[in-house]
Amino acid sequence: MKQMYSASIGVLALSWYPPGTNDENGENTDDLVPTILDKAHKYNLKVTFHIEPYSNRDDQNMYKNVKYIIDKYGNHPAFYRYKTKTGSALPMFYIYDSYITKPEKWANLLTITGSRSIRNSPYDGLFIALLVESKHRYDILQGGFDGIYTYFATNGFTYGSSYENWARLKFFCDQFNLLFIPSVGPGYIDTSIRPWNAQNTRNRISGKYYETALGAALHAHPSVISITSFNEWHEGTQIEKAIPKRTSNTVYLDYRPHKPSLYLELTRKWSEKYSKERATYESDQKLPLS
Repeated sequence: MKQMYSASIGVLALSWYPPGTNDENGENTDDLVPTILDKAHKYNLKVTFHIEPYSNRDDQNMYKNVKYIIDKYGNHPAFYRYKTKTGSALPMFYIYDSYITKPEKWANLLTITGSRSIRNSPYDGLFIALLVESKHRYDILQGGFDGIYTYFATNGFTYGSSYENWARLKFFCDQFNLLFIPSVGPGYIDTSIRPWNAQNTRNRISGKYYETALGAALHAHPSVISITSFNEWHEGTQIEKAIPKRTSNTVYLDYRPHKPSLYLELTRKWSEKYSKERATYESDQKLPLS
């Protein structure tokens, strides 16, 4: 938390599975939430939920899980709420692999006329869909989502993660009043767990890859910028402090010859730049009433 605070990160997105379910490592992530919220509050950080594709995820159990999250954690001072253009402050939920559920199912939950609609209820929120392919744009609209994010740290891996498409995606989001949240990363290498995936490795180039991604994101005037990731070491996308370490079967990549805090410092630099630029272009959009 201290490192995030030092990097001018405002919100951490917590990978979340419902109570009684586990991630691939057997961790029940919901058990960690109270401690994470308390620690985040200590450093003036907020926490949002990155809802994973748990088994049989659908509109029915998503309603129950959103209700559970808001009822249990919604009053905590570190629980993140995003202030919309209308002045409302709503919880934000990132929905990983949202495209594996049919848009008709999402529409039951996320449209006003849906059979299990959370709209205009105490459980309303901003639901952010993962955009991988170009065609997902229209599924996202049909499903009633409030925005898109791109997640992957590999430029060129998907339509959504390709920097050259971000201006187009921002234009699309503006047309339909959606939030656009590009995801940036410092590099990518997952060959320790996926030896066949070397073509998607992206070298860090002493921070240049990260800064190029951040520059592309700022150029698109996004609603929010997300970072993939803070500490996902097995995919080589971490930005937390790193020192040389080797185990019997893994060599952890560090940032030498640079300082262990290189990527925290770059994050702070670009976070401050983004805050200034965002204030400027948001004020430009506030036209006088006639």
